[in-house]
Amino acid sequence: MTATTWRAFGPAVLAGANRRRAWLGVFLLLLALLAAWGLTLSVGGQLEARLNMNATPAIPLPVVVLPVRLTTAVLEALCFGLGAWLLLRPRGRRSYALLAVGLTAIGLAVIVWAARGTEMSFEGLLASTLIDSVPLMFGAIACLLCERTGVINMAIEGEFLAGAFLGAMIGSVTANLWLGILGGAVGGAALGALLALLCVRFKADQIIVGFVIITFATGLTSFLDLQVLTPNQAVLNSPQVFSNFPIPLLDRIPLLGPIVFDQNVFLYMVLVLLVVVQVALFHTRWGLRVRAVGEHPRAADTVGIAVNFIRYRNVILGAAIGGVGGAALSIGSTGEFTSDMSAGLGFIALAAMIFGRWKPLWAAAAALLFGFADSAQSTFGVLNVHIPSPFLLMFPYVVTILAVAGLVGRVRPPGADGVPYQRE
Repeated sequence: MTATTWRAFGPAVLAGANRRRAWLGVFLLLLALLAAWGLTLSVGGQLEARLNMNATPAIPLPVVVLPVRLTTAVLEALCFGLGAWLLLRPRGRRSYALLAVGLTAIGLAVIVWAARGTEMSFEGLLASTLIDSVPLMFGAIACLLCERTGVINMAIEGEFLAGAFLGAMIGSVTANLWLGILGGAVGGAALGALLALLCVRFKADQIIVGFVIITFATGLTSFLDLQVLTPNQAVLNSPQVFSNFPIPLLDRIPLLGPIVFDQNVFLYMVLVLLVVVQVALFHTRWGLRVRAVGEHPRAADTVGIAVNFIRYRNVILGAAIGGVGGAALSIGSTGEFTSDMSAGLGFIALAAMIFGRWKPLWAAAAALLFGFADSAQSTFGVLNVHIPSPFLLMFPYVVTILAVAGLVGRVRPPGADGVPYQRE
């Protein structure tokens, strides 16, 4: 942006950002006050918080007795303080990080309130959050690799389903879970190739193509599940599940060890993938070319970068990663494929990428927030909270809607995102 352009439009941009920051502060303030009225002032009691997930931990930690009223009040005060900071400091960064911390604090306050009078494993809650966020991280990386080149990967839900289907079937037939992961990647890559062909080669509307692929994948996998897998359940849809692989010594770290270093291979894969994509995207020539294609494809073309080739490559690579995320749902978790088992996780992964501003590590943090929302609704169900089950089930999707419907303000996608490129 030139100096003249900044003088013309800079104040308006800053004013818009300041207004969004102030509204986020008001939202957190109101949320904290509402939680104080509904939780802290309503009941008392105690909660026994177990910090060990296993019955025989390597290093036992004591059970912490938390007074419900004081604990919820502290968490609400944290949310209130973050809201006041956003409101009173109109110029600042990390607004969305502060928003995420405030929402997490209120979520923990609700869990403490719901679990009053019982014993609860907080280590188990954190582990469940991490496990639930693994497919979302795969999906967010898949969308990011595509959109950084200017192609919207709205088809991630279909890639999840294809990966879960082929992962379960190939894992069952071959009795080899690694081949199941490979099958999931191939299934996602096949849909990615279709997406790239229609959007890059034929320049079709990327949003419409994405929804068409989702409909195609949903219908095809449901049909094959009913006609092929269900009649041959024992042979075609009964794969083993990756067992946890503890990392020696690291898994003995109190509290953190069982959560991070005693999980299955999908968690380790996505953590390594996050680091690789972060470094490759922002610290290599490959990443510079990818970002150039996504920001200004014509300028990239003039310096000899093959724009459409890079778009083809990244879309197929991203879709393959999305297929692995789908395999994590079947051979990494449930041990079978069921129709529509992704249940909208692809759209939540897309929201995590947007929340993370098209950056791998921030997208992973957003996936953890959505994973926490999913884990929280499961915890509410176990605790038999007197909330209708449909409201509990929609909780993660409500968080997603808030993220993409304007609560986090306007975000800037890559400059050529969704725009087909025609070489002159």
